[in-house]
Amino acid sequence: MQLHVLNHPLVDHKMTVLRDKNTPSNIFRELVSELVTLEAYEATRNLDVVDREIETPIASMVGKHLASPRPMVVPVLRAGLGMLDGMTRLLPTAEVGFLGMKRDESTLDIITYANRLPEDLTGRQCFLLDPMLATGGTLVAATHYLAERGAKDITAINIIAAPEGLKKLKEAIDPSIDFKVVVCAVDEKLNEQAYIVPGLGDAGDRLYGLID
Repeated sequence: MQLHVLNHPLVDHKMTVLRDKNTPSNIFRELVSELVTLEAYEATRNLDVVDREIETPIASMVGKHLASPRPMVVPVLRAGLGMLDGMTRLLPTAEVGFLGMKRDESTLDIITYANRLPEDLTGRQCFLLDPMLATGGTLVAATHYLAERGAKDITAINIIAAPEGLKKLKEAIDPSIDFKVVVCAVDEKLNEQAYIVPGLGDAGDRLYGLID
C-alpha cells in the first residue's frame, strides 16, 4: 500500500475551516470539492497515457492522451457523493460508478446495498471516493469488490484518515492489488464510537444534513 498525505498551506487552511463545527453546510461542501480536486492532482499522477499526434497552429507534434479504457471514479454512498464534483472537475472524461455499503449492526459484516458498476473492470484504473477513513472496514470491502471485477489498480481518496484504518488497509488489502491512498490529513486516533479525533464529525451529515 502506498500512502500520500498532501502537504500544502492551502490544504492546511481549507482543512482548518472544514473541521470547524461552525462552518455551514454550503461552505463545507465547497471545501470538500476543492480539497478533492487538489487530491485528484496527486492521485492521477500515474494515469495511463498514449502518444497522440496533433497539429498545433504552428507545427505537428506528438502529445499525450489518456489511454483506454477510461478511468473509473466510484463514490461510496452517501458521503462519497460530496467528493464527486471535485474529482470530475479534474478528470471530466472518467466514467462514474456508484457503490453503496453499510455495516450490519448485529454481525458487523459489510453489506453492499447498491451497485452501479460494470461487471468487468479489467484494465481500468479505479478511484474510490469516501471522505473518512475510520476503521477501514468499508474501504477494504469496496476495494475487494472492485478487484473481484478485475480491477488491479485502485486508489482511495479520503479527506481524513485514522491510524487504525490505515493499519487495517495494510493488513487486509490483497497484496496483488496496486493499491494507493491519498489523504489530506492523518489524525490522532479513533474514539470509542469510532469517530476520528480530532476529525470533523459525520461527513455525510455535514454535507447533506441529518437523516432520521
